[in-house]
Amino acid sequence: MNKKWELNEANDALINKISEEFNVSKLVANIIANRGLTNSDEIEVFLHPRRTDFHDPFMMPDMEKAVDRVVKAIETHEKVAIYGDYDVDGITSSTVLKRFLAERGLETDVYIPNRLHEGYGLNENAIREIADTKHTLIITVDCGITGNKEIELAKSFGIDTVVTDHHEPTETLPDAVAVVDCKRKDNKYPFNGLAGVGVAFKLTQAISMRLGVREEEYLKYLDLVCVGTISDIVPLIDENRTISKLGLKLVRQTRNIGLKVLLDSIGYKKIDSMAISFGVAPRINACGRMGHEKEALELFLTDSKEEAERITHNLNEYNQERQEIEKRIFNEAQKMMEDPEQQKLPCIVLGGENWHHGVIGIVSSKITEMYFKPSVLLCYEDDLARGSGRSIPGFDLHEALMKCSDTIEKFGGHSMAIGINVKRENFEKFKKEFEEYTQNSHISDIIPIIQIDKQVDIKKINIQEVNELKLLEPYGEGNKMPVFLIKNLKILSIRSLSEGKHIKLKLGIDNHMIDAIGFNMGEVADKYLIGDKVDIVGSLEVNQFGGNENIQVNLKDLRKTI
Repeated sequence: MNKKWELNEANDALINKISEEFNVSKLVANIIANRGLTNSDEIEVFLHPRRTDFHDPFMMPDMEKAVDRVVKAIETHEKVAIYGDYDVDGITSSTVLKRFLAERGLETDVYIPNRLHEGYGLNENAIREIADTKHTLIITVDCGITGNKEIELAKSFGIDTVVTDHHEPTETLPDAVAVVDCKRKDNKYPFNGLAGVGVAFKLTQAISMRLGVREEEYLKYLDLVCVGTISDIVPLIDENRTISKLGLKLVRQTRNIGLKVLLDSIGYKKIDSMAISFGVAPRINACGRMGHEKEALELFLTDSKEEAERITHNLNEYNQERQEIEKRIFNEAQKMMEDPEQQKLPCIVLGGENWHHGVIGIVSSKITEMYFKPSVLLCYEDDLARGSGRSIPGFDLHEALMKCSDTIEKFGGHSMAIGINVKRENFEKFKKEFEEYTQNSHISDIIPIIQIDKQVDIKKINIQEVNELKLLEPYGEGNKMPVFLIKNLKILSIRSLSEGKHIKLKLGIDNHMIDAIGFNMGEVADKYLIGDKVDIVGSLEVNQFGGNENIQVNLKDLRKTI
C-alpha cells in the first residue's frame, strides 16, 4: 500500500537555541522542536522530569470531596471496596490504592469484573454483592464515570461512591460523593491525559498531603503507575512523561515481587517502554481476556516469591493460549478477506463461530493495520454477535456506529476503538448500513501518512548522536519514536528472514554503508534488486553484535529513488 511521506520542517533558529541551551545535539534538538516544545520550562520537564513537576492534585474536580470521604473511612475503619477493571490500567490502579490504604490502616476488598461474563465497568450484580457483604464505600478506579444507574443502586443500599476515572463522561455525571475525572467539562486541572492509574495515584498524593504523609510513601508506587500508564496508550507528555520517566527507574529496581518475577520471566535485556508494552502488558491483559482477571491482581499484591512464580507461570500460559486463539481467528478472518467482493468494500465487517470475544479486539487491530480499513469483528454467541472494532486515522468509528445504531443492541468506545453487541439476526443489516456509511464518507481518499522528523545523511550521522536519542525516551503515544529519511541509497544486498516474513538489507552511498531491517515487510524482497537506488524511512538504533556497534535502520517504508 502506498503511504504518504510528510517531512516536518523545524525552525533552524529554534533548533540552535534548544541545542545550545540544553547542551544536546542538533539532531535531538530537532526532534524536541518537532514535538511542539518551545518553552524552556516545558523542554526541561521533558528532558529531566522531577518529582516536583507533579501538579497539585487538589486542582482536580471533586478531589477535596474524595479525600474527605476516604479519610473518614480511614479514621472510622469502614468496610471499603475498590472497584477496578481487568486490564493493566485497572489492575495497577487497584493495587496501588489497596496497598496505599493498607499502609494507612484501612484494609479494602477489590472487585474486578469478569470480562467474559460481566464486561467493563460497574454492573448491578456486583453492586448487590458489595451491598450483601456490608461495604459502606466504593472507590472506583479506571471506571465509574458512566455508571449512573449502578451508583444510584449503591446509594439505595446506603453505600457511598467515590469515582476516580479518566474516560469521557456522559452529559449527566453520576450522583456520587465525588467524581474525580479530568475529562469533566468543568475541569481546571492543567492536564487531562492521565491514565486511570494516574488518577488513582493523584488520589494517594492528595490523601498524603492531607494526612501529612511523607511523599516517599506514595512516590514509591510509581513503578506500578508507570506500568499502567504506558500500557494504557495515553499520551506520554506532561505529567504522564514525569510518571513514565521516573517510574521506569523504579521498575528497573522494583520492590514489587510480582512485577520483578514477571520481568525476569520475560527476559528483556533492556527494561524500557517497549518491554512494558510488548512484554508486561500482553501477559497481564491475557488474564482478563481469558477470564482469569483476579490472578493478575494477586501477582502485584503478593509478598511471596513462590506465589509470584506460580502466578507468572500461569500468566505466561494464558498469554500463549491467547496467542494461539488470536492466530486461529486471524487466519480465519484472512481467509474471508480472500473474497474479491470483500476486498472491494471500503470497510471490513466479519462474523465467525467460536471466536473468543476476549481476543477479537486484537485481531481487529491487526486486520485494520493490514488492510488500512476500519474493521468490526463479531463472534456469534447464541442469538447475539459480540465483538470489537478498530479504525484508521481520519475516520471516526464511534460516530459511524451512531449512524447505524438502529441495528445495534449496545456499543461504546471512542473514534478509534469500540465494543459492540448486535443481534445475530441483524448482522447482515448492520453490515450493509455500516458499509454504506463508510462508502459515503469517501474513506478511500484517506491514505496512511508517515510523519518524518528529519532527513539525515549516513555519511555524517554517528553512533554518539544515535545513542543521544535515548534522552527522548520513553516513547509512546504523543511521543513517537523519531522517524528519519535517508535518500539515494544503493541496495548492496537484500534477503528474506523468518520464511519470508521480514527483510534484511545492506545499503550504501559513496563507500558508506548501513544495515536496515524491515519487520513484516517480507513482500518487499521480490520488488527490489541489488543495485537499485532507494529512499528509506525508519527509526535509527545502535545494533550490538559480536562486540561491535553499528547504526541500523528499523524500516517503516522504502521506495525507489526518483
